[in-house]
Amino acid sequence: MNVITKPDTVTPAKPYKVDPFRGSNDSTVSTQWMARPRDQRFLSLTDLESFKRDFYEGSFQSRSETRSIELLAPEPKSAADLHKLSIGLVVDKGATKTAKEIAPTHWSFGQLCGLAKAPAGYLRELPSALVTDQLNWRMHHAREVEEIKLYGNDVQLHAATGPDYGRIPDYEIVRAVQQVAGTGRGEMRWKIPGVIDWRTHIYNPEAPVTEDSTTLYASDRDLFMFLVDDRNPVEVGKLQDGSPDLMFRGFYIQNSEMGSRSLKLAAFYLRAVCMNRCLWGVEDFEEIKINHTRLAPDRWLQQAQPALRAYADGSSKKLIEGVAKAKEARVAKDGDSALEFLQNRKFSASKAKAILELGEKEEGRPPRSAWDFAQAITAHARSIGNTDDRLAVELEAKRVLDAVA
Repeated sequence: MNVITKPDTVTPAKPYKVDPFRGSNDSTVSTQWMARPRDQRFLSLTDLESFKRDFYEGSFQSRSETRSIELLAPEPKSAADLHKLSIGLVVDKGATKTAKEIAPTHWSFGQLCGLAKAPAGYLRELPSALVTDQLNWRMHHAREVEEIKLYGNDVQLHAATGPDYGRIPDYEIVRAVQQVAGTGRGEMRWKIPGVIDWRTHIYNPEAPVTEDSTTLYASDRDLFMFLVDDRNPVEVGKLQDGSPDLMFRGFYIQNSEMGSRSLKLAAFYLRAVCMNRCLWGVEDFEEIKINHTRLAPDRWLQQAQPALRAYADGSSKKLIEGVAKAKEARVAKDGDSALEFLQNRKFSASKAKAILELGEKEEGRPPRSAWDFAQAITAHARSIGNTDDRLAVELEAKRVLDAVA
């Protein structure tokens, strides 16, 4: 696949005002931002693709019988030797088989324990000689699968999965994103996001990209990218003061060719990104999730990759029309019917009243349209501390909009 690096016709955009408190907020990207050390942060898709391609090309992929895997412990000569462990295995290299002795990573050791139905946390506390005895017995005599897929290099075992695991290389996903974003630094429409100024609610799409602000992350076992089209905001209505209600498109995509997470592509509209990379004013959230089953590579090629291209090249017309339709769809004519509408959606009487009061405060009028109710429900969701409960309420707001779409 050739990477498209030809720039779109783009010019730097001026900062613009947004209302980040409309819609919902999403902490998925912020969670990545908080967890990633410096060596897992990348300043361009070019560097990210190079890292993941080198990792892939420098590793082997092999299918081994579980009985041929042997865990080995060194003769203890020091306290450190009590916690050293290696794996002896036979690696397929085309028509030949090569014997290797390599060390498991923390991740692959946990996978091996899982495949052997052995408690990884407990085994990590034991001397390596006891660990090898227990795991070898489980692998050779109490196995539930006859074969295991192995991924690693000459030094480490990176992953051990079941025989039906469908590997989707991380670098191929980065290359697909490069098709629509180039380097991700702004020479094409899709780029690393800017940042909102919380004092003024002014969003600057041209904020500099640094290790603190980048949204391109990767380790030896996973990948996460978040990009936006924030130079081209879309007006979906007016705010209370008469200024435009502006949103822009964004998507994030995650994967792990080592089995630590599924492939997920999420696309949505949003109003702002703050410095800790939390997403604000999110609307119209959609996602595709692909588990790493045997058919996962085909699903990536046939479903997720075309969806990414269609979204990246798409028009905002559908969003504008959907918002207009939601604003025109009156689902309540007075206060009593508004309460009834919410209670029919399993909100208690007290919560329904609180939602109506919050909606009127935020919109300057009592909620009557589907759009009004969706905004009021998501405003209520922001006050919910428990993540699962908040997401359940936000999903109800989405259902209100979907019903009139």
